[in-house]
Amino acid sequence: MSSSPLFQPFMLGDLPLRNRIVMAPLTRSRSSDDGVPPPFAADYYAQRASAGLIVSEATNISAQARGYAMTPGIWSPAQVEAWQRVTRAVHAEGGRMVLQLWHTGRISHPDLHGGALPVAPSAIKPAGQAFTNAGLQDHVTPRALETDEIPAIVEDYRHAARCAKEAGFDGVEVHSANNYLLEQFLRDSTNTRTDRYGGSLENRLRFPLEVVRAVTEVWGGGRVGIRISPGTTVPGETPLDSDPMGTYGTYLDALNAFGLMYVHDIEGVTQMSRDPNGIDYPALRRRFRGAYIANNSYTRELADKVIAAGDADLVSFGRPFIANPDLVERLQTGAPLADAPKEYWYGGGAVGYSDWPGMQGPVKLAA
Repeated sequence: MSSSPLFQPFMLGDLPLRNRIVMAPLTRSRSSDDGVPPPFAADYYAQRASAGLIVSEATNISAQARGYAMTPGIWSPAQVEAWQRVTRAVHAEGGRMVLQLWHTGRISHPDLHGGALPVAPSAIKPAGQAFTNAGLQDHVTPRALETDEIPAIVEDYRHAARCAKEAGFDGVEVHSANNYLLEQFLRDSTNTRTDRYGGSLENRLRFPLEVVRAVTEVWGGGRVGIRISPGTTVPGETPLDSDPMGTYGTYLDALNAFGLMYVHDIEGVTQMSRDPNGIDYPALRRRFRGAYIANNSYTRELADKVIAAGDADLVSFGRPFIANPDLVERLQTGAPLADAPKEYWYGGGAVGYSDWPGMQGPVKLAA
């Protein structure tokens, strides 16, 4: 089974990878209220460093960016110091890791902002509930950002990208998926603005592209990836763009100018279905000149198939990594996968997080 292309080395932008398996970002809600990852996060990520690339859990670029309790940040010295422990541990195992830069926009709640409303391109209320320190609470109608507020958020991304470099990451992934702030600007279903950031597709692309420009000015394109999700409706029961192929195809065309390391595409509805929902993912892949990471409910067999067909360069796996720190070895040998009860997915401490054994017992790490 080792002849699979999934286990071959790959040059991703400026990064040489040991295989084509990517650990997808997984929100696990173990950080402090100040957005500081716990010490045992270093063990959790290092145990999974056999992946060709680890993408960190979604990480807030600022206090304003928070949409879920107990999620990490990357804007303060304490956060940087905590992430340094993580990157040192991953590198000691020969791994590669990028940080995912996140702003949740309207998918948030006033309890996470001292009573202030979440911000968004337009004052459109999402469906569903927000995870706060007081438990799940209904989403509210967000406040539409003023035009002159948007450049400051671009600078928050720039600052977060610099902090990620200081923290020792190998690059960053811009989170432009799952109906968070950047995708809220992109889709005409969530962006009804009439200023230079709304209306035409050119205007709706403006803010996401300003963010990518700021981040690549810090890192260079060869160390920056981007995540998209043209076919997902969650969270928020968010309608698709009226012309997803035209909108996302044009977005990828514009992103090509930055020489990005990769696009990380959620194919179908996040965590729910691989139904393409009218999206031609191979056609989108052909629009992008960098590497393509495919994601969403992939198996070893499907991963082999899409890579062999040229429809992906790498494949990311998310939830299987929760209870299988040695997922790469299990996929390579055909060994059964352990399953993590949902009660361990979010919140808590090291139990159900950094204490999962490999097939041969506890995962041994470098001192």
